[in-house]
Parts: sequence; C-alpha cells; structure tokens
Amino acid sequence: MIRLEDLALFVRTAALGSFSAAARETGLTPGQVSAAVARLERELDQRLFARTTRSLRLSGEGERYLPYAQSVMATLREGTDALHGAEAALQGRLQIAAPSDLGRHALLGWLAEFRWLHPRLDWRLHLSDQVADLFRDPVDVAIRLGRLDDADYVALPLASENRRVLVAAPDYLARRGRPVSLEALREHDCLLYQLGPRAHDRWAFQVDGRRQVVTVHGTLVCDDAEVVRRWAVAGEGITYKSWLDVCDDVEQGRLVLLFPELGEPLPLQLACPHRKQFSPVVRELHRFLAERCGARAARLQAHLPSP
Repeated sequence: MIRLEDLALFVRTAALGSFSAAARETGLTPGQVSAAVARLERELDQRLFARTTRSLRLSGEGERYLPYAQSVMATLREGTDALHGAEAALQGRLQIAAPSDLGRHALLGWLAEFRWLHPRLDWRLHLSDQVADLFRDPVDVAIRLGRLDDADYVALPLASENRRVLVAAPDYLARRGRPVSLEALREHDCLLYQLGPRAHDRWAFQVDGRRQVVTVHGTLVCDDAEVVRRWAVAGEGITYKSWLDVCDDVEQGRLVLLFPELGEPLPLQLACPHRKQFSPVVRELHRFLAERCGARAARLQAHLPSP
C-alpha cells in the first residue's frame, strides 16, 4: 500500500530536484527521503527518478505520475481545509512565481496588503522572467503574461484586457522625434527584451483587425523586463511593454504612449498545474488580484483616442 508520507516526499523531491533539499525542508535526512521514494517505486514497480552521482531528474514514468501525485496531495489539503473552516484554510505556505517588472512595481504592494489581511500565510515569492515549470519548480501558482495554450495547465484570468503598448521618454522623443507610423520604428533606437536564445525584435500590432509585424533594431538588449523599462525611462529608446508594467510611468509623465490603440493583446493569468490545486487560499488570492489587475488594465482606456 502506498504511504501518503512517501507520496508527499516524492512530490517535494521532484519540485526541489534533490533528496537533500527535500530533507532540509521536511527535517529528515537525505537517506530517509531516498528510502521513502524507493518504497514508492517498489509499490508502483516503476523507476520515478533517473539517478547519477551528480544529478537527480524525473524519469519518463516519474513525469507521467507526478501530476497524479500532486492531485492527491492537493485533494487532501482541500479536505483538511474544509474540515477546519475558512479561517484555517487561509494559512500555510504559498509559493508564487511572477514576472520581474510586474512583481516589483505592483505585486509586492498587493501581496503585502493580502498578507496583512491573512497574517497566517507563509509566502515564497519567485520573481523572474524565466517561465516557471509548474510541474517541476517549487511553486504552487504562477502569474503569467500572454495566452496559455498548454492544455496541461489550468488558468484563471487576472487582466484579460491588458495589452502591449509602445512607450518612450519625453527626452528621447525631443531628441529623435516622434515616429509617424509603425514602419518608422525601423529608424529608431528600440529597447529589446530577450527570452531564451533571441531578442524579441519582431513587434506585432493590431491594425484594422489585422496583425502587422514590424522588425525593429536596437543596441540595448536585456533578459530582465524591468531593466528594459528603466532604459526607456532614462531616454535610451522606444520599447514595447505590457501596459500593466508602464501605466504608472505614463500617468506620471516619465513615459509617453505611441499608437496606444494598436497594441497587441497580452492577457494576464494565474496558472496552476491542476484544478484540484485551486485551494481556498489560491481562490481568494485570485479574487483579490483580479480586482486590482483588472482595474490597472482598465486605466489604459483613458489614454485611447475617442472612436
């Protein structure tokens, strides 16, 4: 019979990537964690991890089994929450992954407010523009920009109306002039964001219901979206950013919107590996953030040209 303790240690080992890390988190020895996983493997008659002297990774069977193990543990937590009532549900550890720029300029304040409302919660916040793997990284939920086409994930909307916007500092526009068309962007210094091996230098826009792509150029490239925004505020060039990231800069005059009605849709969502993991804490966090993110996204309407 499978022991729930062994199942829980398998899930944490998969998330943390080592027996030692799982042992530190649970107060056990690495040998005890390894033995628990070995018992589970014997019960299943499958190897869940591929082990070498230097690394530990999920086997193919382990990757297929992990979502089911996570679902079992989430169901048990949900049942415990239901038995102890709503107050008890809003406690425990919540691990969140979020984009760097939005995280620093908006989420930090909102999460501080949420924590004040629910002081029994223990937070782990991971700010990075690298996309978290919800099945392998030590996170419970991820806040993500863009459409989620992966059927393995479950997502709830936070700001469906968000979009990318072109922005530049008044100082840059005074020096270089304001572009009169999207094609004129090719003649400007553009500040590029890099995710993965290449820079995001093909900017897409919605023009009269059609998608228009402009290839831009620039000498400043960074894989941190906050740095790109700072370059724009410093007058280094034009950038194409999420409205949620730059709305304060626009409204306080540090950045100027260019062609705001043409920006590409960029919805914000809260993602989870499985619906069972939408615990009372996650559901309340989603409701709380959706109110604030939706209101922030709606502020763009005041800057759009009248129909």
